[in-house]
This record gives sequence, structure tokens and C-alpha cells, in this order.
Amino acid sequence: MPSPPPRLYLVTPPRFEPAAFVDQLAAALDGAEVACVRLRFSDADLGELRRAASLLRPVCHERGVAMVIEDHYRMVPNCGLDGAHFSLGASFPSDARHAVGADAILGVDCGASRHRGLVAGERGADYVAFGPVAASPEMQTSGLAEMELFAWWQEMIEVPVVAEGGVTPEVAVELIGVADFISISRSVWEHPEGPTAGVAAYATALKSKV
Repeated sequence: MPSPPPRLYLVTPPRFEPAAFVDQLAAALDGAEVACVRLRFSDADLGELRRAASLLRPVCHERGVAMVIEDHYRMVPNCGLDGAHFSLGASFPSDARHAVGADAILGVDCGASRHRGLVAGERGADYVAFGPVAASPEMQTSGLAEMELFAWWQEMIEVPVVAEGGVTPEVAVELIGVADFISISRSVWEHPEGPTAGVAAYATALKSKV
């Protein structure tokens, strides 16, 4: 039986104006089925983050899409979010599960390190992210996450894995069978035909190989 294609995991741009971005996010989510959206809002203060969460959360939840926030895990309960994602280099604190609740999602970026992934899994992460899988201006790193890492993880470990960074529609096809989710961002928001077409391009590429 063929492996199911990875599900799409959409990440917001690092900076945006929340009110203006609502329509862009809605357009992206209407392009194809998306499993999760991550609110990544670099250098924003807590007020800006709360405003962004309050505006974008309904767009996701109305479509049955989970929404997590990057690093600011203590905001999850009060903002009605579904969980938190810890970026590479951010600590995964022992109180994170207590802070977000038993049913919330906790994900950890582990770069290209199998060891970090195993530690995150042992600490209760609901998913780990490895990457970048190819050179990516969005992620500064000294090494790439090779396909062999994803293949080993998929065979040996039950914790779901996200491919993060440098994922194009063509690369997404190569990840069928070894990644549970693929993280997409810049290629969607900068797509010449708009975010709907940006997300649809991934869905089309993945379906072509099913």
C-alpha cells in the first residue's frame, strides 16, 4: 500500500500586520487542506502577539485547522490556541505540558540532530521538526537534515515528524513516506499567483504521486 502524503503545516511570515493578514491567511487555507498553522511573529511584543492570535485563530478554527504559537507557550490557554512550537535553540521547559494543558500540542524544532529529537520525544513532545532539508533563507544552520534521518525516524520512532525549511513542491514529493508533515511558509506568501495558489501547488504535487 502506498504511503499517505505528508500533511501541510503552514507557518506565518515573521512579520505582518495582523488585520491585513487575515484575508491572506484565509486565502491560503482555502487552497488545500492544512493540518496546522504556526503563529511566528518575530520581535513582536505580547500585545501584538495577543492581537494577532485573536484575529487569526478564528480563521483557522472555522476551517478545522489547529493553531500553535512559536515559543510563547504560556499564551496558549489564555489565547485559545491549540499548542506551542519551540524553535531551534529555545528551551523546552519542564513545565510546558502543565502550562499548555494535557490536550495541547507541543512541538520542538530539532535542527538536523537525531539526539535532540530523541530527547524531545522523551520529554513529551507531540512532534519533532527536522530541517532544513535544503538551503533555506528562512533558517540559518550549519547542516541539513538528510532524507536518511527522516527515514530512520519514521521506521524507529512513533513521534510524528515535520520536515521544516527548504521544502518546495518538488522536495515535498521526495518526503512522501518519511515525513508526517511538511512545513511551508515563504513560498506560499510570496507565490506570484497568491497564497491560495501557493498552498494548492503543494497539494497538487503530493497528489500526483499518490
